[in-house]
Amino acid sequence: MTATLRIGFIPLVDAAALIIAVDKGFAAAEGLEVELVREVSWSNVRDKLNIGLFDAAHLLAPVAIASSLGLGHVKVPIVAPFSLGINGNAITVSPALLAALMEEIDGDRFDPLATAKALAKVVAKRRKAGADPLTFGMTFPFSTHNYQLRFWMAAAGVDPDEDVRLVVLPPPYMVDSLANGHVDAFCVGAPWNSVAVDLGIGHILHFVSDILVRAAEKVLAVRQIWADKHPDVVAALVRAAVKGTEFIEETANLAETSHILAQPERIGVDAEVIQRTLTGRLKISPDGTFRESARYLLVGREGAGRPEPVQAAWLYAQMVRWGQTALSAEALKTAMAVFRPDLYDAALGHSGDGQASTPFRAFAGPAFDPADLGGYLSSFEVGRRAP
Repeated sequence: MTATLRIGFIPLVDAAALIIAVDKGFAAAEGLEVELVREVSWSNVRDKLNIGLFDAAHLLAPVAIASSLGLGHVKVPIVAPFSLGINGNAITVSPALLAALMEEIDGDRFDPLATAKALAKVVAKRRKAGADPLTFGMTFPFSTHNYQLRFWMAAAGVDPDEDVRLVVLPPPYMVDSLANGHVDAFCVGAPWNSVAVDLGIGHILHFVSDILVRAAEKVLAVRQIWADKHPDVVAALVRAAVKGTEFIEETANLAETSHILAQPERIGVDAEVIQRTLTGRLKISPDGTFRESARYLLVGREGAGRPEPVQAAWLYAQMVRWGQTALSAEALKTAMAVFRPDLYDAALGHSGDGQASTPFRAFAGPAFDPADLGGYLSSFEVGRRAP
């Protein structure tokens, strides 16, 4: 029996597992007939998933949590049986902002604490001169991009709600916004950072893996009520996605993978840009400077496909830190229950025994312990804790 599914996605490289699963026939081999629907904004994807126009979606991990908690929109419990990507974001700045940061920096250009301290000096200078605040683009209020920018800035005392402007922009619109001077910088997923560099209008300041060693980015999301009704379909979808990642991670398939993802109805950028993303070797400046990181984007390898509830706990902690919700033990439990390693394990016939979560590590701040969120959050000087 064949199950027919509509799955929404945003044109980003971390949708690769779904795209390859469909276009290489892995989904069909699992008895799934999938229509992939390209969308432009996360609100579109969320809303169509929530009301059932999509059976599943390529979704920002924090949106899945926010939907399950009823934050910012209607409450629709979501489960994530598969992690589509770990890391993959970058912070890109205009040539003018890069020059200003480099003028103030004291330390390593690739040290996020050094650049954050430089940003604090730039912000102070601009305020003294009566200049408008710097504007940073991010993709959604409930997004890794929002929290990663805030975490980086706040480490040096920059208040993201008082000292700069954070604005929401759909990923494909980031580049034009930087080119037109509407934003001074942005945080977005691949390939849009590379597109800005190739056009000569941006410099990649940081990979997100400089800021957070291993950060959940996108998930395969389904409504909990739908997952409960269709467990076999969910399992088949997970297996197809896993086969997609296995194909992607095989070096011999790099050119074919990049070509498939580059198609106009998929991501719609040059295959060479996608290939750079998948290998973690990115041009970071228009002058041709390259930087390489094996952790830039993890699709499948190093256990990236298995959802880790500790990642959901950290994302929930950011929602609390920045005043999007109040701290609650029940809400933390709900947030962590969105990430479903048990569904992943069941789909692949794994017992799950001995599968410990990777500790959450960041460039600044105390060690993260989901069992003591209050203590963790109290250690930060900059935040917007709700009463």
